[in-house]
Amino acid sequence: MAAVIAAPASGSGKTLLSLALLSWARSCNRTIQAFKVGPDYLDPQLLSMASGRPCRNLDLNLCGDAWVKGAFHSYGGPCELSLVEGVMGLFDGIGSSSRGSTAAVAHWLGLPVILVVDAGGQAASLGALVRGFRDHDPQLNLAGVVLNRVSSQRHQDLLADVLDSMGMPLLGCLPRSDLLSLPSRHLGLAPAHELANAKQQCAAWASLAEEHLDMENLAPLLKAPEPGPNPLGDRIANHSGELPVAVASDAAFHFRYAETAELLERNGMPIVGWSPLSDEPIPEQARGLILPGGFPEQHAAQLSSCNRSLRSLRQFVAHRPVYAECGGMLLLGQQLTDLQGHRHAMAGVLPFTAQRGALQVGYRQLQARRESPVLARHQQLVGHEFHRWELTAKRPPSDGSVLWDIEGWNVQRRAEGWGDQTLHASWVHLHWASSSTICCRWRAALEAAATPLPTDS
Repeated sequence: MAAVIAAPASGSGKTLLSLALLSWARSCNRTIQAFKVGPDYLDPQLLSMASGRPCRNLDLNLCGDAWVKGAFHSYGGPCELSLVEGVMGLFDGIGSSSRGSTAAVAHWLGLPVILVVDAGGQAASLGALVRGFRDHDPQLNLAGVVLNRVSSQRHQDLLADVLDSMGMPLLGCLPRSDLLSLPSRHLGLAPAHELANAKQQCAAWASLAEEHLDMENLAPLLKAPEPGPNPLGDRIANHSGELPVAVASDAAFHFRYAETAELLERNGMPIVGWSPLSDEPIPEQARGLILPGGFPEQHAAQLSSCNRSLRSLRQFVAHRPVYAECGGMLLLGQQLTDLQGHRHAMAGVLPFTAQRGALQVGYRQLQARRESPVLARHQQLVGHEFHRWELTAKRPPSDGSVLWDIEGWNVQRRAEGWGDQTLHASWVHLHWASSSTICCRWRAALEAAATPLPTDS
């Protein structure tokens, strides 16, 4: 029943193997559902493109055991095939533990593991590495190995002998080639919309599977799970009438979980697109605005010149609910420093400037200090932080606008974010399906904000 694509470490080839398998399935006219372990936004974009359907995140830490199992069966069940791409190394979880790791998800769902190993420069040492991963957790079903960056037929034969001597199935060998590398940047892989010739690329990945993978033995490992009920079934609020929500959607803002849009639609809040980069006002019918994460630092100069977009945003924030996280929050600041170190003016709603800083990544325990459009005071949630920009804020200690206190592994408790009855702005990403109250509170905030907006002049 489905397989988990795992590896000893990041950069071993998990995504490449997943893309090859997904593309092969579509080339054979077989439906396949992709899943991604953890709070990733970039890998799922590529997996969605290759599979032809939204990739779903399976995150034990953000969403809990019940959601992960429900989502796996609900989204994977209707398809012929499914696969789960892991995160980081197989046993890597929070801090030095395996909590929420790829192995933990494989255990919870009872799935076999396919281990992708970067075999570049390896010979007999491959046996020690694979044996270590197999024996580290004997309860885990390691179904076979795919080798990546195999340099020649001689190298392949040597490595095959090593695995055969320990009774470990070899399920394929991907060649060493610069043509197989995936473009990346400071936060991971480049987004799917930047991939040139996507159709041709998917065809190339399908050919890679046909030529270099043992699909006769791999395909049975991708069998989809039994179908289950929609995990969003209990996330429906009583409502009457539609309250449209504008969502920033363009090359600068595209970090979103598919479930957010589905929750909004199910609760009478249809999405209308808005592109800040197109220098257009927020759609008139929008009763609320969501500013998701993305790469505004890459587009800072263009955003700064979009006067109609920024003016519309300033007017909207003053009258209607706004939810902004990570990159979306940066649009609300005074200035944003781009990748080259140049400063650019933003909307000027919040009192901070943003510039490159140290990497901040990990799960965060959250306790709300005040209400926001999606939070109740003192509410506790789990979110995720992942960014390389930092804020210089002009906020006095007596300022009551702090959204919440956050802490995590090796992260001291600190105040973070801005919030009031109509604004939620933070570095922290939330998975809206993780709480039964987030979407309900958001709709209530939209219903309460009935004042008309000034016309854009």
